Amino acid sequence: MLDVDAIGREVVGPSGVAVDAVAARFGEDLRTPDGGIDRSGLAGRVFGDEEAIAALNAISHPAIDAVLDETLTEVAATSPDSIVVLDMAVLAESQLGRATSHPYELVVVVEAPRETRLDRLESRGLAREHAVARMASQASDAQRRGLADFVIGNGGPPEDLAGSVAQLWDRLQQLHDQKRGR
Repeated sequence: MLDVDAIGREVVGPSGVAVDAVAARFGEDLRTPDGGIDRSGLAGRVFGDEEAIAALNAISHPAIDAVLDETLTEVAATSPDSIVVLDMAVLAESQLGRATSHPYELVVVVEAPRETRLDRLESRGLAREHAVARMASQASDAQRRGLADFVIGNGGPPEDLAGSVAQLWDRLQQLHDQKRGR
């Protein structure tokens, strides 16, 4: 599994390739002592402002795609029969992963009710008003479902999600084997 959000943190982290451009566009005061970008401060400047989000995406997404492409090329060379999962929060809102030389084939959407998502964000320390602003900048449930080949509900306890994921994984392996002629 490739965590695309983690790659996004990497490109604005210490020695990240997008740090200088992000600081130039959104403020040098966002630089952290270790050389990265203060992501919380950046979020406060972009969420709720479509133009700012578009500018951030124009800087960070090509850098993320470059890392994805490099990683997927390495996986294809070393483990050509692998199933690779891209864990990506902004699939519907972006072109991430589509511009690589290894575009994804199937889309799985994991969704939870709005209130559940807000509660989870608050439990991670995000103020409710910031959680609402962040969610308002995201695609709607209907937009995400429109891209999905599979939809998994995540409104209940973790063990329910684990069971659904295990069933889906079995199905994905079957599809992968069929594609490979097995």
